[in-house]
Amino acid sequence: MKLRVENMADEHGQKWDRCLADTAVKTVTGLGVGVVFSVLFFKRRTWPISFGSGLGLGMGYANCQHDFRSPYLIHGRMVKVRTRCSVCERFLT
Repeated sequence: MKLRVENMADEHGQKWDRCLADTAVKTVTGLGVGVVFSVLFFKRRTWPISFGSGLGLGMGYANCQHDFRSPYLIHGRMVKVRTRCSVCERFLT
């Protein structure tokens, strides 16, 4: 498992990959919700589909902006193991 990024280009590429994947998932989810609402509630009109897709695209864009504007944000990949002290019955970090 690779825990450390070797250079800034790799880190920037990973941010772009996360950004595009997150935006695609949110846009497709918004599209799906828009289709369901269009069929069930709005007599097959197209505006719920556009609205849902736009919401998903906007949320993805906002997340990308936040990710690129916070260069020191560390995405957690490690789990800290806590051990229990047998003498004092507390967790040690």
